[in-house]
Amino acid sequence: MPSFPFKIVGLDLDGTLLDTSGDLTAAVNHALASAGRPLLTVEQVKPMIGGGARHMLAQGMAATGGCSEEELDVLHRRLLDFYEANICVMTQPYPHALDALDRLAGMGVTLAIVTNKLERFARAILDTLALTPRFAAIIGGDTMGPGNGKPSRKPIDAMIQRCGGGTAAFVGDSIYDVAAAHAAGIPAIACRFGFLMQPVEELGADAIIDGFDQLIPVLERL
Repeated sequence: MPSFPFKIVGLDLDGTLLDTSGDLTAAVNHALASAGRPLLTVEQVKPMIGGGARHMLAQGMAATGGCSEEELDVLHRRLLDFYEANICVMTQPYPHALDALDRLAGMGVTLAIVTNKLERFARAILDTLALTPRFAAIIGGDTMGPGNGKPSRKPIDAMIQRCGGGTAAFVGDSIYDVAAAHAAGIPAIACRFGFLMQPVEELGADAIIDGFDQLIPVLERL
């Protein structure tokens, strides 16, 4: 039997490993309500997720009338404070995700998280769900310094280094994920079930999965 082709598999967090849409929508709506704006549905917020909290809120404000940078600064702080206090109320792993992680770990694959969420928030969620010990590296949107979240290759390069080096693949749901992986010279797998900003076929990923039950067979074919 041929050996598994990847020593490292990295995953995005929001819309990939975890469905965080309920808690993120609650945080966006808390900020919107404080500014007297109409609230958004989970389905409206999902395409706004992926570029970090400020980017998500800016889109929410644009959808409800726009705002100045100064107002966005204030509301961003409110969103972060609310989210930190309510970070894992509805958040759960996607179906079959933990089974896939177990199987990969059983094959000796090193696992990592690379997200554009602030690292402390990513760690808080993973701690709450008792998932932190599964990952050799957890890299947030702020870990590599300002301006170095995905689509920069820097967090992917850091992931590979922190996981000991070797062949790697990355799993995500946004153009940021695919662009970062490709910039770092590794294949990208896109999740059709994620928080898509555009049709998944337009992301340019090397493969697409409809669920985590497809991940390992897809990785084996890459």
